[in-house]
Amino acid sequence: MSHNHDHHHHHNVVTSAVNKAFIVGIALNFLFVIIEVVAGLYVHSLSLLSDAGHNLADVGSLALSLLAFRLLKVKPTERYTYGFRKTSILTALFNAVILLVSIGAIAYEAIHRFFNPEPVPGTTIAIVAAAGIFVNGLTATLFLREKDKDLNIKSAYLHLLSDALVSLGLVVAGIVIYYTHWYWLDPVLSVVIAAVILISTWGLLRDSLRLSLDGVPSEIDIRKIKELALGVNGVLGIHHIHVWAISTTQNALTAHVIIDEQKSMQEVDEIKHRLKHKLEHEHIQHITLETETQDADCLEPDCD
Repeated sequence: MSHNHDHHHHHNVVTSAVNKAFIVGIALNFLFVIIEVVAGLYVHSLSLLSDAGHNLADVGSLALSLLAFRLLKVKPTERYTYGFRKTSILTALFNAVILLVSIGAIAYEAIHRFFNPEPVPGTTIAIVAAAGIFVNGLTATLFLREKDKDLNIKSAYLHLLSDALVSLGLVVAGIVIYYTHWYWLDPVLSVVIAAVILISTWGLLRDSLRLSLDGVPSEIDIRKIKELALGVNGVLGIHHIHVWAISTTQNALTAHVIIDEQKSMQEVDEIKHRLKHKLEHEHIQHITLETETQDADCLEPDCD
């Protein structure tokens, strides 16, 4: 019982820390967007203005992620028996799509700029972008510890890290442009940065799409679940296994378990309890097991 309490307590600590991280991230990034827009308009820098647009999209996606976290706490209803936990998965998917769209926008702008390079003040670009490294880098570190526990936190972390990379690229471009007047360097660097973002986003898109389609979460192995079940004394077989994600942090399982018909009701309950305990250690929080005997007719298509 104390084990469950500790786990629950830890989850609350994580949620409050993440909540704070999202609020700080939204505030700092929105402030930086305003700085970029003002500086971009003042020096007529298209790269600063396009980066401001990219950062504004990230502010929106951070706000969406925060909303998804708040919805995790909404109690289930008769209509939504799992509450609104699935919104965290849909938000992660939406964020991945936003990132892909922003990559396309960066690449398009870069190609256009490459053929029509415009003179830009390198110093201003470098100074403003350096502030971007600080803002995005600082915010990304707030999510660093929890990023592997939840897909939404991971997407926020990737957004901020990719923004810091974009800013770093702009700093380098700004300094080199100042000394060499190689205005074509700005768009070339943009394409390189877009490629880096694409590589990091692809995994997020794949994972969130799989969870949206009720696919088996990546950290769960069906074969291992079968082995664990057959390792419990009294279990003769397991089939009709379904595992899916309720949210970006919680998974559910339903299965039919074949139990020795000699076992009493009390023994069957003990077997189910032992199996559930083992499955909880495999990151499965909601478990529904249907028991049947070996000679019972199985009507499911995937019976052993």
